[in-house]
Amino acid sequence: MKKQKIFKFDFKNSDDKFNFYTNKTNIDAFQGIIKNNFKNIYLCGPSKSGKSYLGNMWLEINNAIKYENNFEEIINSKKNLLIDNLNNKFNEEKLFHIINHCKLENLNLLILSKYIIDEIKFKLTDLISRLKTLTFLKINQPDDDMLLTILTKLISERQFVISSHEIFQFILKNANRSYEEMMNIVT
Repeated sequence: MKKQKIFKFDFKNSDDKFNFYTNKTNIDAFQGIIKNNFKNIYLCGPSKSGKSYLGNMWLEINNAIKYENNFEEIINSKKNLLIDNLNNKFNEEKLFHIINHCKLENLNLLILSKYIIDEIKFKLTDLISRLKTLTFLKINQPDDDMLLTILTKLISERQFVISSHEIFQFILKNANRSYEEMMNIVT
């Protein structure tokens, strides 16, 4: 019996701001992050909507560091800060001190989450009030234009060729309407 051969493709995603498609669902978030319009930002949006992508661009633009359980380093530094994937498991006291540190040192802060602030059940009321002072930006659920663009981009990045517009329409008509679903379909 012959053994099946497996091809290992090395798919590369571009990490520049020109590879981030914008429309009415995410333009405010994109402009707020890339043009650095705001000092302290809380960006929320659905899974796979590009929050981390924007966060990484912001990280570079602002010569910032990323929170990765490095609380002491952050408190002892004077560097702008990115917190990715804020959720209810995050240590509230540390987050409170981080926000205060950024304000006292006049540092830029970007917090990314799939939850709006009120969805995370924080117990520290002072923390909630600090979070609500941040500029709130949101990436909305994708519209038809965004879904088609994402699907086309993902298929193109993997060097697949689909020449029939009907196939795209079939996929969009029958798939869950989310960023994450478009990723799952292609990967």
